[in-house]
Amino acid sequence: MLLNRRALLKASLAGGISVGLTGCSLLPGKASGQPDSYVGAVGLPDGSFGVSAFDRSGSILWQTPVETRCHSGCNQPGMGETVFFERRPGWSFYVFDTTSGTKKHRVDAKAGEHFVGHGIFSTDGRWLYVTASRYEKGEGIIAVYDAEQDYRRTDTFDLNGIGPHELTLHPDGETLVIGLGGILTHPDYDRMKLNLETMDPALLLMDRHSGNIVGRFKPPHHQQSARHVSVSNSGRVYVAYQYQGPLYETPPLLARLEKGTLREYRFDEDTQIALANYIASVVAHPENDLVAAASPVGGTAIVFRGSTGELVNRVSIADCAGIQALAGGDFLVSSGRGKLVQLGAATPARELADLPVRWDHHLV
Repeated sequence: MLLNRRALLKASLAGGISVGLTGCSLLPGKASGQPDSYVGAVGLPDGSFGVSAFDRSGSILWQTPVETRCHSGCNQPGMGETVFFERRPGWSFYVFDTTSGTKKHRVDAKAGEHFVGHGIFSTDGRWLYVTASRYEKGEGIIAVYDAEQDYRRTDTFDLNGIGPHELTLHPDGETLVIGLGGILTHPDYDRMKLNLETMDPALLLMDRHSGNIVGRFKPPHHQQSARHVSVSNSGRVYVAYQYQGPLYETPPLLARLEKGTLREYRFDEDTQIALANYIASVVAHPENDLVAAASPVGGTAIVFRGSTGELVNRVSIADCAGIQALAGGDFLVSSGRGKLVQLGAATPARELADLPVRWDHHLV
């Protein structure tokens, strides 16, 4: 049931030849009526980078080259555009036609700012909210762009903190949910962490219209960097940490917001160790109570029940990071070694593809 490696390699280098599944008619569909295609940033065998989309049959829909490594992206609701962001420190983001992959816009960061790899659209598809940093001052911000005006910058919201990363939109359509990592970096020092002793991470809730912070929730330990977030259809907010303390310590790495408090999940000690103090993605399934998380550092992906913290599946997948919810209740997990794996609660993990690309940390 694997995608054909040789055919996909040819497609990658030629720019988009159709590739079929062998031994299987369709990949699982995406959950909740999302378009049945998958988009991710990729590294290619020749050392170049691209953004690639494939459909449920395993056919490459498009693969568009980009100048540097990208990280994550988002689809514009109902408007046919897909945005991908360069990996931190990102100096640009790119707007693609969702159907053809044609690059429609390249938007550069303002002087003194860089993007950090994530953004989200408003429900009507007009406003794009992007996490960014004023790196000289160490100030985290949300940059706001108007998609109806060719992604013109229209506003900036201060976060009163350092190191924002992933953000998403609450089901109320009005509240941005933001992971504030608390880690100070500067482009001149590559990805060196400059303030590990004075970190101040938080989960933030922000009014997307005014930019007012309506909730700030801090992890128990100042080195639990709150990086990735997800929200269930019922509005339950999840946050995932990357712990910056000693590796021999194994603090909780996942939490849910409950009654104004971050209620943390702690799994058995073997699982805590396997996660290696690093979560790269967390996704709440829109059809059930399941949540998936992945650690590329530990080569481990897990599925647990959000309401109770019961661990229902754990699997070893080298360099796993990207997660997408599938129709029927399972998840699709991608890895930096080209694998796509179906993971759920009721059945063993199933490898669906082994491709000659390096998926970056997120699938959309």
